[in-house]
Formats: sequence, structure tokens, C-alpha cells
Amino acid sequence: MSEPLNLLSRPYRIAAIAALTAMAAIAAARAGLHVEPGWAAINGAVETLPRWVVISTIVFLAAIISSTVGFAFSAVASAIILHFVPNGVEAVQIMMAASIGIQTYSVAGLAGSIRWTRCAPFILGGIATLPLGTLLLLNLEPRQYLLAMAAALIAYGTYMLVRRPAVIKGNRMAELLIGACSGITGPLAASPGAAVAIWCSMRGWDKVTQRAVYQPHILILQLAGMGSLYLLQNAATFDFRLFGYALPALAGAVIGLRAFQAMTDVQFQRAINLAMIASGLALALK
Repeated sequence: MSEPLNLLSRPYRIAAIAALTAMAAIAAARAGLHVEPGWAAINGAVETLPRWVVISTIVFLAAIISSTVGFAFSAVASAIILHFVPNGVEAVQIMMAASIGIQTYSVAGLAGSIRWTRCAPFILGGIATLPLGTLLLLNLEPRQYLLAMAAALIAYGTYMLVRRPAVIKGNRMAELLIGACSGITGPLAASPGAAVAIWCSMRGWDKVTQRAVYQPHILILQLAGMGSLYLLQNAATFDFRLFGYALPALAGAVIGLRAFQAMTDVQFQRAINLAMIASGLALALK
């Protein structure tokens, strides 16, 4: 039996703390750019590094955090990545490529627990609305929708932290609708997992059952989203070299999945709610 999270081995505690600290430092440098000369100097030092080094570091650290709960990579990483990649479509491509690396590793680790009949409604609903989400990405200003998504995630995560857990009954139509929501939010914020993760947690499933539903869903929608962008966007602007960012994401996922395995179901559920709040805050800061 895995040891509880508070007894997690020292190297992984150090890695998690280091990831959070490093991301906070980069975010603080960005936020302080127009406030204090000292912060501007730090931010300038970061920007003298090759862009691929900075983005790979951000991807690696965000992958450690997000792979612990199985989603929220893009929400955590994007607030910082968009500072270095002002082209929103390119930033989404980077986050999709990195997310594909994370989800591929996680799905492989959960292969024995995945029931595709349970995943199918979410995947079908998401695929159906994915073209709409991609068109919205290519034509909308991000601020028009990110604040609404942020407020919803923060409100839900906070509410679930303070209330007694409740279990709801599901049906195929509801699951199709939840999947359809993720098909829209996936391209818009490279984040197709939040709606399905919320639904799975409300069903009262254990941690493995939850991730065995929304991780395959995220992987398939990210792959389909990449294809959708390629078809709807000018192919000459689609850079397949961005898939190289899947490698630091995969390295971070190895660490994050070990942390997940050490959690109890209760600890995992709390981590899910905290991830919702963190996702909302990250989206609000874009």
C-alpha cells in the first residue's frame, strides 16, 4: 500500500516545493516588471536566456504540479508562457504539445484501469464541439472569455473545499454535454480537462477511476485539437517542432505521477479543489 502524502519521500517533497517556488519567482518577476527596478532586472535576466530554455523550464515545473492531479497544466503554465510567447495561437500549440506528453505518460500508467465505455460520452461530446472551440480561438480576444472561466473555477474550488462532499447520479446525456463544454474550452485555453474533472469528482469515484476517465479524454481532445488547428489555420504557420516541448513535460509527469500514487482518495480530492482554484487564478492573471 502506498504511504500517505504527508509521509511522501523527501526528494519528492523537495521537488514539489522547488517547482512551486520557481514558478512563483518567475510570476513575481513578470508582475513586478512595471513596479520595482529590482524586479525589472530579474525579469530582464530571465529574458536574456534562450526562449526554448525558459519555456522548457516552465513546462517542466508546471507538469510536476499538474500531473499530480491529472489536469490544469495549461492553466498553470499559460499565465507565464504567454509572457514569452505573445502569439496566442502559438502559445496554445506549445501547451497542447506539452499536455500531450503528460497525458500520454499518464494514460499509459493507468491503462489497466481505463474503461472506454465510461470515457466514450465525454470524448464524443468533446469531439463534436472541438471545431467550434478552435474557430473561437482563432477569432476571439482571450480576455473576452478567460475571466469568466477563471471566476467559475475559483468559485467551484473554494465551495468544494468548505462544503461536505456530495455525490450525484449521472446519465449519458449529461456526460455528452460535459464533454461538449470541454470541446469548447480545450482550444480556447488548451484546457479540456476541468469540466470533466469536476464531473468525475462529483460522482464520488475514487482517485484512479476519476483519472482513468478524464486523462484519456484530455489526451484524445488535445490530439484532435492539434489536428483541428492544423486544418483551420494556415499550415505554413503550424510548427511541428513545438512537439519538442513534450519532452520536459514528460519528465515533470514522471515526478507528479509518483506524488499522485502516494495520495489517499481524500487528499486527492482536496488537491483537485486546490487545482481548480489555482487554475482560475492563473487564467485571471493572463
